[in-house]
Amino acid sequence: MKGNVDYSLYLCTDRGLMTSPTIEDSVEQALKGGATVIQLREKDCSSREFYELALRVKAITQRYNAPLIINDRVDIALAVDADGVHVGQSDLPCAAVRAIMGPDKIVGVSASSLEEAVQAQKDGADYLGVGAMYATSTKDDAEIVSMDELKAIRRTVDLPIVVIGGINARTIPNFKHMGIEGIAVVSAIVAQADVEGAARALLKLWKD
Repeated sequence: MKGNVDYSLYLCTDRGLMTSPTIEDSVEQALKGGATVIQLREKDCSSREFYELALRVKAITQRYNAPLIINDRVDIALAVDADGVHVGQSDLPCAAVRAIMGPDKIVGVSASSLEEAVQAQKDGADYLGVGAMYATSTKDDAEIVSMDELKAIRRTVDLPIVVIGGINARTIPNFKHMGIEGIAVVSAIVAQADVEGAARALLKLWKD
């Protein structure tokens, strides 16, 4: 799966924002709407709970042939044999994560500057999550990335880029025709009354 990942609509879960009764339902509705990658992000549960949830979500993503990426937790990603892991600048360094995960798993890295993006590529990242592009309620302390910085990253780095942070129907058009591989969304999908419909509409807006 690693070699031909479609990053078009990259969903990050958030139980604090979702309208669905469970994470599993939120993920499945998003996949029905066309989400192409699922990142399971859990900040406030025990390792045991995260592990068990990840196993249940993996069973769903496998049915839709979508990669499951675990946020931050390399141990959970390995324990459930997820497709990959995503790390930020304050997590384990990408080079260490790659050494642990091996060559066949997806490793994504958050980058908010050209320097961070270049380092991630050197260290073996498979894709970049660049942002926050706009202020976002899901990460109050996120550093805002300028469009000029994003363009510099795109010119310099060969990796697939997914933009994140305030990405919604209003802001998606700003990133079309920039050579960006995908959009990462949280509330624009999981916080909507119709999760499946929201995912379908965003994917259409991105691809049309």
